[in-house]
Parts: sequence; C-alpha cells; structure tokens
Amino acid sequence: MNRERAKIGVRTICFLLVVASAAGKGSESGQAGSPPRQPQEERGEQVSENENKPVAVRLPSYHNVRYEEDWAGLADDQRHGWNALKSVPLDAAGRVRFTAGGQLRGRAEFWDNFGFSPSPAADDSFGLLRLRLHGDLAAGPYVRVFIEGKSALADGRSLPGGNRTLDTDSAELQNALLDIRLPLEGPTSLTFRLGRQELQFGRQRLVSPLDWSNTRPRSFDGLRGIVRYGGWRADAFWSRHVVNRKYRFNNHEGADFFGLYAAGPLGGSGWTLDTYWLGLEDESKAFLGHRGTERRQTAGARLAATRNSFDLDLESAFQWGTFADQEIRAWMLAVQVGRPFSGVRFSPRVSVGFDYASGDDSPSNDRLGTFNQLFPLGHAYLGYADFVGRQNIADFNQGLSLALMPKVTAKVEQHWFWRAAEADALYNAGAGVVRPGAPGTPRRVGSELDLTLDIKLNRHLAAGGGYTRFFAGPFLAATGPSEDLNFTYVQLQWTF
Repeated sequence: MNRERAKIGVRTICFLLVVASAAGKGSESGQAGSPPRQPQEERGEQVSENENKPVAVRLPSYHNVRYEEDWAGLADDQRHGWNALKSVPLDAAGRVRFTAGGQLRGRAEFWDNFGFSPSPAADDSFGLLRLRLHGDLAAGPYVRVFIEGKSALADGRSLPGGNRTLDTDSAELQNALLDIRLPLEGPTSLTFRLGRQELQFGRQRLVSPLDWSNTRPRSFDGLRGIVRYGGWRADAFWSRHVVNRKYRFNNHEGADFFGLYAAGPLGGSGWTLDTYWLGLEDESKAFLGHRGTERRQTAGARLAATRNSFDLDLESAFQWGTFADQEIRAWMLAVQVGRPFSGVRFSPRVSVGFDYASGDDSPSNDRLGTFNQLFPLGHAYLGYADFVGRQNIADFNQGLSLALMPKVTAKVEQHWFWRAAEADALYNAGAGVVRPGAPGTPRRVGSELDLTLDIKLNRHLAAGGGYTRFFAGPFLAATGPSEDLNFTYVQLQWTF
C-alpha cells in the first residue's frame, strides 16, 4: 500500500479544488449553492424597471445530467460571472447560441477492513479526481448539438481490483448527441435524440448515470424519441451500453438496452406516476458460473405524493425472460415514507423505508429468481459502503436529517440487511458476488450506519463528507472474514 502516493494525490486534489473554489467565488458567491447529487433551482436578485425593489428571478439549475439544462431564458442582466458562458449569441439575430459548462470534483476515501477482511491489504486511503467539460450549440429552437468530455483519475488505490473501471477513465467522450425537435403546435413537443447519451429515469433505482462513481460509467449509444405533453414526458429509446476501457476509447460493446419510460401528474390529485417497460439483451452474460444469452424484460411503476405532511414513494417492478436455459421470474419493491417537521429547530425530517429484491431459491432448477438491478444508483438507497445491491436483498432502513445551518445538512441512516433467499448470493452495488450463498446459511447479512454532512458553500461550490460502519452479521461470519468495515470520505465539487 503506497500511502505516500495517496497523500500526494489527496494534496493535489485539494490544491486544484481550492483554485476552483476561488474562481467560483465571484459575483455569484452570495447565492445559494447546490449539493453534490441533486442540485436545486436557485434564485438571484434583479431590480424592477418600475420600482427600486428587488424581485426574485429564477436562475436555471445545474442538473446531474447536464444536457437537461435550459439556459435559453437567461436575462441580459444575469450574464455576469460564470453565467457569461451561458446562451451566448453567435449571430446578429441571436438564433444560434452556445453554452459552456463543466464540473471539477475531488474525493479522498479511507477504508478499514475492506471486504470485511482483517488483512493489512484491506486498509487503504486514496484520492479520486474527475473533470467534466461540455459545450451546447443550439441552432434555433429545432436543432441542437451537445458534447461532453470527461477525465477521471485515481491516485494510490491498492484495494482489491486496483484502479477499477469505476475509478479511472483517462480521457473520454461522455455525451455526444444531436437533438432534432419537430415544430408541433400546441402543448405537445417531439424531440429525436441521436448519439452517445447518459440515461436517467425516475428516482434512478434502475437507470442512473451513477454519479457517485468517479467515472460515471453509464453512457449509451443509441436513438431516443421524447414526447412532452402538459406535465407528462415519455421517452422511447434503443441503445447499447458503452463499456469503460480506462485507457482506450470506450466502445458500445455492452448489452442492448431499450424501452419506454413515461412520467407525469395524475390530474390534480397531487400524485405523480411513473410507468416503464425496459428491455435488456446481453449475448455474453456471466452469472454464478454460467454464461449465456440473457433476454430480460422489466415492467414497473412508481407512485409518489406528499399527503398530510408525509411524503410517500412506492415503486415496484416485475421481470421475465430467459437466461441460457432458465426462465426468469423476479421482482422488486421499494417503499419510502418521510415526515418533515417545519417550524421546528433544525427542520428535522424522519424517514422509514423497505427495499426488497428477489433471489433464487433453487439455483439447480430451470427458473431464475434473482432480480437484475440493471443500471442503478444503489448507493443512495442501500448504504454508502456499496457492499449491498438490489439483488436478493431485504433492507429495513430509517433516517434522520437535520438542517444545522441554512447551508449545512446532516443526515444519519441505519440499514438492516437480510438475503431474500438463503441459497442465493450476496451481491454488491455493481452486481458482483460478495459471498456465494448456500442452503442452510444464515440470511441476516448485518447492518450499516451512515453519517453524512453536506455543505453548500455557494451556487457553484459544495463540500461533503461521511462516515460508514458496516456491522458484519451471521451470514458474513459463516462464509468468510467478518470484521466490521469502516469507510470515511471527504469531497469537494465545483460546478459552472
């Protein structure tokens, strides 16, 4: 373990991000910031033409998927600081406009007993650095080209796997797409999107760019049609997963991924509905020692609302198809209930949840019951250690968040994990096998405690950190090393 190299990497990250933060503290430093994963819309101040009273004006938000941003309505008096790079007219009529943006993020990670092993090789500290830059060219309201590049580097990681494809992607094309919008009348719009693009649907339980990973490894080459009508949006797409090759240009040599996703409000009821059908075809799927073609269909729905001061989120999906000579029958369920207490000191919010994804009770028969989590953001739902994925798992969780200051939020979460089927394995957030299962082994995996702190320094700059302890349970003790795991991270992110 090269700790000196890790320290150099962390110092380099800190230096670069200090420079970035200094650049970002210009004329917009007084505005509210955006957290690392889910930035919100911000407000600035503008003077009315009729009176000298400031009125609130809405600035476009920074999105997780940057091509979803819309800067076309930026007012002239908002073009200061980094906003000067947004929606810049390139012709006299102002029909051709160019927007530039990017993000620099650094994170230092510290692990003890990685993989629940007491070996010295399971203790490590290292630095991660990622740069994203994009350009967005709009030629009138109907044609648009968006290109985003990235570079993701890891310094000093000596844990099992070394510098993984999740950590390193030296220089890569993340998004390169062409939008053609048809000039339809009324509230309906239709857009065709062609090229390399990130996909993000719903709460990202099944389809996410995976921003937590240093490389954001989820890009797809394909074609998408997007229909908007009122508050509804429907995406129909066919694509092929782009596989990260770290030091070579990434190629679409992964699985075919296609489907339909629609989401919108249910009238004036206050409920929103997401419905989807997702298809996956992988001609070289390897699973628990078997290899073959996987043809899997996923149909599901999500309901969400805020009712009587409670926020509710319910999602379920069913899967069918074939893998090699096995018939697929699998399902998942996720329920989250939260209750914020406004008007109380620190604005606490408590939450409880349950996540279930089926496993395979009998690996030797002709039916496969293990749920395939597809391309998820498991990190946000199943613990920050990422040793549990949405496959063969039952998770009871509770959480409490506190607004310690206007720009500082602390959160504590507790997870209790069981395997759904004792004959099936424990899978991690990347669908890899942590430990194989066997009949008669305990189902209880253990529990995880997550403590996080998010700080919004300004509109561009956000800091965060956290500590995780995974308490190994009977299943881990019965199948191998079972030391409690510790994970700590600190992160700084600058967006423009």
